[in-house]
Amino acid sequence: MPHRRPPLVPGPSLAEAALSRRSLLGGVAALALGSTGARAQAPARTAPSAKPETKAPTEQKPEAPVRPLSAAPGTTRLKPEPAAATPVWSFDGASVPPVVRVKLGETVRLRVENKIDKPLSLHWHGVRNQNPMDGVGGLTQAPIPPGGEFTYTFVPPDAGSFLIRPLVVAGSSEPSGRGLAGLLVVEETTPPGVDHDLAVLMQDWRLADDGTLLPFGQTAFAASSGRLGNLVTVNGKPVPDALTVRPSTRVRLRLANACNARGTRIRFDNLKVYVAAVDGQPTDTFEPLRATLPFPPGTRYDLMLDMPAEAGASGSITALVGSGLALATLTTQGEPVQAKRAAIGPIGENKLLPAEVKLQNAVRRDVVITGGARPDKDKPAAEPVYTGDAAKVWSVNGTSGAAGIPPLFTVKRGQVVVLALRNETAFPQALHLHGHAFRLLHPLDDGWEPYWLDTFQLLEGRTARIAFKADNPGRWALGSTVLERFDTGLWGWFEVT
Repeated sequence: MPHRRPPLVPGPSLAEAALSRRSLLGGVAALALGSTGARAQAPARTAPSAKPETKAPTEQKPEAPVRPLSAAPGTTRLKPEPAAATPVWSFDGASVPPVVRVKLGETVRLRVENKIDKPLSLHWHGVRNQNPMDGVGGLTQAPIPPGGEFTYTFVPPDAGSFLIRPLVVAGSSEPSGRGLAGLLVVEETTPPGVDHDLAVLMQDWRLADDGTLLPFGQTAFAASSGRLGNLVTVNGKPVPDALTVRPSTRVRLRLANACNARGTRIRFDNLKVYVAAVDGQPTDTFEPLRATLPFPPGTRYDLMLDMPAEAGASGSITALVGSGLALATLTTQGEPVQAKRAAIGPIGENKLLPAEVKLQNAVRRDVVITGGARPDKDKPAAEPVYTGDAAKVWSVNGTSGAAGIPPLFTVKRGQVVVLALRNETAFPQALHLHGHAFRLLHPLDDGWEPYWLDTFQLLEGRTARIAFKADNPGRWALGSTVLERFDTGLWGWFEVT
């Protein structure tokens, strides 16, 4: 099958639906985990031993310690005085979202303590995880009740940048909208040489004038664009954020969109960035078309850039919202770094992913998204209106997502799957495939986009086809990354046996 390299932001047909995302910049506190040897993703089969006493002793590598991660109420200042500090939910009492960093092959072992008053589970967005650790409360695990705890233990199979998002059937938007988010960074065994590796997390907040959070659970938002905030933060701080680095430094930026609903495009002004990974998976390094990238909720980019050699040089990252919203500036300061480097190039390849996706014998299924508010044909300028069931706003193949629904389809492990995703709603849909990475196909299956994805945006009225190898057993969700939509039915699941 031909392997073409189109620009990341294609023309107005299929790939407008391919990627839509957004990003920001800033320093994030890291939650370091203890090192451990690689551990099997599935429980090992134990063979009987007739004479265990004759076995040679083997060296036992220490397990990674269990680290607590407490979700609890707190406050943070999002608006200046005289507005009050905003009541939020945060991890470990910090206003800065955590960054969990491990090396490829190490074990993530986190004991999540739920000290909020709502059920909670954490999805490791983009990790091709063990199914019981995927963190979809109501599908892959029972939600963690208030006062309860759950220990997530898994070995990420891939290096990359992954989101930590609350994901509970019918209860995801509020934990996210109150601030619970983070980033999981799985570092390569031999990472590219950089002077700074910066994890950058974008959120937005819907605030009243006095700094308090506006109410959740509004059907009008769920049935339309979702809960769009009126204040944007980068790593827990209101934008713009100012970063300084020494001249001539090489920087790696890990950009992740943890907003409840807002998607935007980001522009790089006076910064020559190269995309090195999309949705955590490495790709051939390339410059963004017209120095902009699409950025819907759930998307991540790894970017590489070299800063100028002179002090005082400055560039910025701008969200294309309204007349433009400055998210961060990056400025050189101090003495130049003395280092000789090769030109920026690919960070490697993920050999666990197939070199190609053979479509000849693929299982093909249609996935049709319906529901939501609809425009009034007699009043085209008016806002779309929804008058149906507030708990079942959206449907996938005619079924509104809820605990206990049947699977969309079942396939055997190792089978190639092609899904024709059709958006029959009045809104773009940002969608996420759990447990797998996929290729976005060109029309007529004559090629595919040259990067792996787990999240993409499908424009209203369009159909897109994705292909993946179903090599991860379990029950996997396919659903909206706009969490109000997920809460009101815009998801389904499939089973790999």
